[in-house]
Amino acid sequence: MNYSMEELTAAAGRLADRYTSYESTSVTYEKAEQLMEAVLYCIEEAERENALLPAAAQGLSAWQAYQAGAALTKERAGQALTWYNELLPVFLCCENRCLYRTFIQDLPEFFKWCDVSFAPQNTVVTLDYPVLSDLSAYAGVRKIYEYIRCIRLEQKFLLSVPNPLVLRALSSYHEDYRDMIENLCEIVLLSLSKYFLAEKPFDEATWEAADSLRLTACLSQTEPADLLNRLQHMTGQICTRFLKPEDREDLPGLQAYLTGALPGLILRLKHTAE
Repeated sequence: MNYSMEELTAAAGRLADRYTSYESTSVTYEKAEQLMEAVLYCIEEAERENALLPAAAQGLSAWQAYQAGAALTKERAGQALTWYNELLPVFLCCENRCLYRTFIQDLPEFFKWCDVSFAPQNTVVTLDYPVLSDLSAYAGVRKIYEYIRCIRLEQKFLLSVPNPLVLRALSSYHEDYRDMIENLCEIVLLSLSKYFLAEKPFDEATWEAADSLRLTACLSQTEPADLLNRLQHMTGQICTRFLKPEDREDLPGLQAYLTGALPGLILRLKHTAE
């Protein structure tokens, strides 16, 4: 962001005029600070969208860059709400209280209280349920948008994998899985990975000592790069096998999302096999 403080202050002043509906020439210090943060936030969003050049280098004034980012932010807020409403009727939380509370109770508070026009930088809620993507670089509307995008992909996965496999994975991982604060999708993927590497059919209910030996042998005898390739292949197979026909357009995004969790999942596999 290459704008001068004078340009940014002028843009925040124009936003303040909108906030007061042009009926007042002053706002409180706290509100002025909030509006400046909104201007900076929207300009940064505009620059994220075109990562090759900062907005100033594209010939945009600070106000024009703000307007571009504000339009993008409103679009993302609308898309996030659309996704949320689409997920709500079919939402699967597997009785996990953290996921239920975050999605069913907390996210509506964001849509209720977020001021997209004058404070899009405020995330409003804490998003306690962890997703598989690192969203620490985001805030406000963009963070909620990315978070619901992740939840949407996870729901595609959890709703596609046969429910007995999901419940078996969760209950075998932890008897109190309803109270844990962990990503459910990762736990299911961890269980499927164990079966895959042990060359055991996914639908076999019991895990035998011989299965553990095969898993341990596979993990100890396979190079890390080869192991990652095998699990990437498995992820593709799982998505192709289980994903419903009407959700096939989400296959590339879902596979990429799950693949991003594989390095950490391999560490967990090795830890459980020791």
